[in-house]
Amino acid sequence: MEFDLKKSLEILDKTPTVLEAMLQGLSDEWIFNNEGDETWSPYDVIGHLIHGEKTDWIPRLEIILAQQGGSKFDPFDRFAQFKNSEGKTLHQLLEEFKILRKHNLEIVRNKKLTNLQYTLKGMHPSLEEVTLAQLLATWVVHDLNHIAQVARVMAKQYKHEVGPWFEYLGILK
Repeated sequence: MEFDLKKSLEILDKTPTVLEAMLQGLSDEWIFNNEGDETWSPYDVIGHLIHGEKTDWIPRLEIILAQQGGSKFDPFDRFAQFKNSEGKTLHQLLEEFKILRKHNLEIVRNKKLTNLQYTLKGMHPSLEEVTLAQLLATWVVHDLNHIAQVARVMAKQYKHEVGPWFEYLGILK
């Protein structure tokens, strides 16, 4: 499928609601457990998504659209959520994510982006040149990746409890 902003917004709009439906009201064991050392819990994933809303997608979109001074992106701190989420409840994080996402999608919609703008380029710190369309498509896939990650982390809490059905449950492998 070719990049399509309208289709992308379908996913980006729903992500906060999907994650809220998956996580709201669950016990701490579901929310704070992870897959082992140096892996993320569902709580950590929500913090990561919030950090991206604040420092990644829209700032990089603005850098690309400005087309000034090489259009180089600032590096993204993939682990900032560990400090930024301290002391916050999952409910607070989900609400913050919902508000930030709504605001960011309003910004995108108000830009009334054109096909020509989708071809504009910016410089990623490690990937080099990327287009606006690639950035926006990555935002969508990033959301889907983390929704799948949350489901996988939660499923693995019962990895041993499923017994012989393990072989039929691809999410556990």
